[in-house]
Amino acid sequence: MNKVVRDAAEAVRDIPDGASIMVSGFGLCGIPENLIAALRAKGSKGLTVISNNAGTNDFGITFLLLSKQVKKMISTYVGENKVFEKMALAGEIEVELNPQGTFAERMRAGGAGVPAFFTPTGYGTLIAENKEVRWFDGRPHVMETGLRADYALVKAWKGDPQGNLVFRKTMRSFGPVMAMAARTTIAEVEEIVPPGALDPDAIVTPGIFVQRGGGVETDPKRERIVRRAAREMRDGYYVNLGIGMPTLAANYVPPGISIVLHSENGMLGVGPYPEPGQEDPDLINAGKETVTELPGTSYFSSADSFAMVRGGHVDLTILGALQVDREGNLANWMIPGKMVKGMGGAMDLVSGAKRVVVTMEHTAKDGTPKILEHCSLPLTGRKCVNVIVTDMAVIEVVPEGLVLKEIAPDTTVDAVRKATGTELKVAPDVGTMQG
Repeated sequence: MNKVVRDAAEAVRDIPDGASIMVSGFGLCGIPENLIAALRAKGSKGLTVISNNAGTNDFGITFLLLSKQVKKMISTYVGENKVFEKMALAGEIEVELNPQGTFAERMRAGGAGVPAFFTPTGYGTLIAENKEVRWFDGRPHVMETGLRADYALVKAWKGDPQGNLVFRKTMRSFGPVMAMAARTTIAEVEEIVPPGALDPDAIVTPGIFVQRGGGVETDPKRERIVRRAAREMRDGYYVNLGIGMPTLAANYVPPGISIVLHSENGMLGVGPYPEPGQEDPDLINAGKETVTELPGTSYFSSADSFAMVRGGHVDLTILGALQVDREGNLANWMIPGKMVKGMGGAMDLVSGAKRVVVTMEHTAKDGTPKILEHCSLPLTGRKCVNVIVTDMAVIEVVPEGLVLKEIAPDTTVDAVRKATGTELKVAPDVGTMQG
């Protein structure tokens, strides 16, 4: 049995106009953003969307509201979503608000085949109008009906091909009851694992409730970048990965290569993220995420950690960047007047690691080059970068300047040159980027 589909578009392929759809999440946590995007692209209209809230002004179910695909929202909270609020007040969509506990219980009842139940919540308010009231133990109770849907789009942390799901921390919220209450449940999971890899005791939603699912769709540009950057790792390397995109490189260590991950907060032997319930608040990486330890792990102070870095014991560091120039100067911590991330450990890493690889998109969002003749932003390090890996190319920094070594399959040498703000020498044997 294999319920994994190719992508999000395939997962929502049969959602018709007029469907009722439960969408998991609480605020922005646990939102199946890729499935929402695919549903928006499909264009199904006249939808009844059942969700605790509708995301924010510019994320989540808001996209379906803006594209006029939603006829009715069944929710508990409008919150700070001005798009949802404006449409509701203007009568552009029908809105049914439920007390949050009632909302959850209606779905649990629907999923369990219970047609209705009585609750004291809402008695004597607008919520109870035109609903049956009965008295139990001297208190009035309002009858609420079970809530079901044609589809449920839920986000989970891990899943297997049989549809078993594990949720991480508060992303669970309404996901499990929605999976039970829908005729067809579609799961978007952060990681698909082989059959048998999930601890049976850790499974929250058994596969009987899930009809299809797939992994989170990574941005193909980012995946291309980190896959290629990971090829810079060599067997036996001690490697430090920067926060953000560089962290993903750990997922693409080449076969036959064994590395040890260094975390500047004082750890050698960083392992994968922990299973739900196994998190140790005293065990985190430099990105402040809980992790696990591998056999042979050791711990030490931050002073000792940076002594390792400055002493030249870290073989490779992979970092993100805002700008890199033809001399290998790096800027990645500040845009004056707009953003101050702070340098963190980056300055130590680029001055102490034996090899520095930068991962970034080739151009900024507005199309301006990020690889320049001279960096215009405050520097993180001077003449420190060895290799630049972007979505378009692999560029080596040499004393004479920048050498184009590889290009992406969907671009050309001329296109890379035009997207670069400084001269590029082209290697005679320029190849195609490999992931």
